[in-house]
Amino acid sequence: MITKRRWAARVCILLAALGAGLVPVGAVADEPAAKEAPKVELVLDVSGSMRARDIDGQSRMAAAKQAFNEVLDAVPEEVRLGIRTLGADYPGDDRKRGCKDTRQLYPVGPLDRTEAKTAVATLAPTGWTPIGPALLGAAEDLKGGTATKRIVLITDGEDTCAPLDPCQVARDIAAQGIHLVIDTLGLVPDAKTRQQLTCIAEATGGTYTTVEHTDELSSRVRQLVKRAADPVVTPVVTQGAGKCTDAPDLKAGLYTDRASFDQHRWYKIAVLPGQELRASVTVSADRAVHNDYGVMLRAVTVHGREIVRGSEAGHGRTDAISTGLRYPKAPSDDYDFDPDEETDATEPAPAAETVCLEVSNSFAAPPSVKTTPGMPVELTVDLVDGPDRSSDVASFGLGRGWWLLGVLVLAGFLAGLIWGWVSRWRIAVWRTN
Repeated sequence: MITKRRWAARVCILLAALGAGLVPVGAVADEPAAKEAPKVELVLDVSGSMRARDIDGQSRMAAAKQAFNEVLDAVPEEVRLGIRTLGADYPGDDRKRGCKDTRQLYPVGPLDRTEAKTAVATLAPTGWTPIGPALLGAAEDLKGGTATKRIVLITDGEDTCAPLDPCQVARDIAAQGIHLVIDTLGLVPDAKTRQQLTCIAEATGGTYTTVEHTDELSSRVRQLVKRAADPVVTPVVTQGAGKCTDAPDLKAGLYTDRASFDQHRWYKIAVLPGQELRASVTVSADRAVHNDYGVMLRAVTVHGREIVRGSEAGHGRTDAISTGLRYPKAPSDDYDFDPDEETDATEPAPAAETVCLEVSNSFAAPPSVKTTPGMPVELTVDLVDGPDRSSDVASFGLGRGWWLLGVLVLAGFLAGLIWGWVSRWRIAVWRTN
């Protein structure tokens, strides 16, 4: 039998359920913001040299079209893809016009596979190879927002529009701090083309790949597009100062900066008692440098006293050089800090120590090498719980280890007594027998 009290309780439950169903999804507290979709632009060389028939018995252009069709079928749904061409429209000999021959074939956005394939099918090898202008155009196509951005350049030759050096264009793009990576693929390249495409890729943290077969081209482009959909952590752009007092305040994270040859860059970190600062730095040699080089990372107090340093040096050709350091800050005697524990608002917060990080390098280059923009610097900062000093082996010294020494002495004494008693018992038994 259902009593009035039970009936009233069931009605309340029903009303509560209906009320919960009427709450809009957007009212949920702390709902994470939607992540911006990654952007990729494929930049395809359609210059006259793409007529050459040296890739699996077909022309380079035919191989590129076949690869593009396979890539477009495999683009992840979350990727916003665009296509830009270079050398696709002007067939004449006017260099000024030929070096402006780049246009966006398909806009960066949600992909209509049929429309994109149709646009690619209309292409025919035509004109010049303005790689520099094409990279500038692609960077413009991808500008804005915080999404991961990637350019995939596919070409069979070096740029024909100097003095606009495409390698310098890539460095200028990297210096803008927009986190745009350029990957390059060379179709049956010669040594000069390989060198230029490698320089473009390294300037932005991208990769260079030599391609001699259609399946290699398709596989590599698919891989790069997929990588854009599942990127690594994007570094935060920062700018180090010439001295610690002017340095930017950093927290745990990944940062990118630029440093000229032999330059010192300063950053500041607040380290709480009981935390351990872990930092590492990588300097990339994105241009020709002398054979001897080095990098140093120092942790210094605000008063200039060195705490700890890490350094690395090398000789010969290098793409990057790295070093790191660790600094555990001792817990405060009157404050037991636990970063995961909620603290009372009335309890005084622990005093943080300002640690200055100095990054310096000993790179040098021939006079003909440009020094601006500076070389890419990647700085990783992490703040973790410091080691549990109560369990340190070092703590078992004379300061804290008397109890252990007492236990060992007592155990030895008891063992001696037992061994003596057993020995006397064995002797007594032997004499009796």
